[in-house]
Amino acid sequence: MDFSTETQWTVDGFAIVEQTRAGVRRAKVDELACPVGLTDREMTRILNISERTLHRLRPDAHLDCNASERLLLLEVLLKHRLDVFDGRADVLGRCSNDSLLELRQQAPVKLLDTETVFSLVHTVLGRIKHGVYA
Repeated sequence: MDFSTETQWTVDGFAIVEQTRAGVRRAKVDELACPVGLTDREMTRILNISERTLHRLRPDAHLDCNASERLLLLEVLLKHRLDVFDGRADVLGRCSNDSLLELRQQAPVKLLDTETVFSLVHTVLGRIKHGVYA
């Protein structure tokens, strides 16, 4: 499954649960990371696994439940960002590393190690889309 630049980001929660339980292929990590310029180190922090573990996995191997869920949450977040920024994938990499006031002057990519931050970033994106964010 390739990273799509479609802007429909809403997703069925049960679809994520089913995919999480089945496990997501390791190759999907690269499919999501490459277009937005996320490094292996950033991805392993987001997925809560070591770099060594990530590198040892074959592309067709499945991630565990926790890493699969985080990867799917990241995919939804990236699709939401595409929606907010009119499908411009080039903006995704830049804005991932920009500090945001609502995240206590920290870059989203540095904070995506907890599920709570995924929700906070979705909130910030909603505010940007509706012109509320200053």
